[in-house]
Amino acid sequence: MQFDDDADLDTSEVEDVRGSRIPGGRATIGGGIAGLIALVLGLLFGLGPDELGLSSGNPEPVATSSSVSQVEQSCKKGRDANAREDCRLVAVVNSTQDFWREEFTRRGGRYTPASTVFFTGRVNTACGAATSAVGPFYCPADRRVYLDLGFFDDLRTKFGASGGPFAQAYVVAHEYGHHIQNLTGTLQKAQGGQPGANSTAVKVELQADCYAGVWAHHATKTPDESTGRPLITSLTDQDIGDGLDAAAAVGDDRIQEKFQGRVTPESWTHGSAQQRQQWFYQGYRTGDMARCNTFR
Repeated sequence: MQFDDDADLDTSEVEDVRGSRIPGGRATIGGGIAGLIALVLGLLFGLGPDELGLSSGNPEPVATSSSVSQVEQSCKKGRDANAREDCRLVAVVNSTQDFWREEFTRRGGRYTPASTVFFTGRVNTACGAATSAVGPFYCPADRRVYLDLGFFDDLRTKFGASGGPFAQAYVVAHEYGHHIQNLTGTLQKAQGGQPGANSTAVKVELQADCYAGVWAHHATKTPDESTGRPLITSLTDQDIGDGLDAAAAVGDDRIQEKFQGRVTPESWTHGSAQQRQQWFYQGYRTGDMARCNTFR
């Protein structure tokens, strides 16, 4: 995955609070067994901690900004995205929102942007307090994506994914898939239901995978606002393979087999490895969000 060296990165779409002291309520998600359970429930990739039953009960948002935002200082151009992980993620956020803004306009709607929050360790959100153990998540109450960049090391070392820049991009694009569901009213279907292989929770997650694939289909053709040229200049078959590998590595069946030694479909919340790959590829192959109806 390569970015246009001369493109301007829009860091206003990312709030960087890494290294900040987090005020407010104590997060209830701990380390050890509790953190592992939260990780298994939350991966990959989830809604806010309130939706997972992991809220601290403190409704107040959000972490305060760090005194010197690393991305604001370091992520100016596409060439920075080609050189730094955090800048690359800024660029992916920009590209994802460029696409959905254009897609909503094409369909006669209006896209409302969502910011991404980079944090370290723990964070307060409008969905409750959370630690990194939850994994990346989207909070519909404040329309923000939350991401501890250390998660990507876990994706490789704990879950056996091959990694790579596009595996990271897939994570971000999946979370923005939840934002699209929030804007279209679909996300509410995931709340309050029971888990299981045919649950609405699984269908919502698989649709977010499909929406990530739709973005990937258009990523090298979507013009960036700063240049009129695509921000992402190339995606290779290897990039897409890395995204598919990440999706498989964190299917419910793979996670359960690895951490509890057996597969229990009645407790699934995100779908199997095969399903996650299938729906991401459906979106990537067709480029059409109308082909992402997982509820049929």
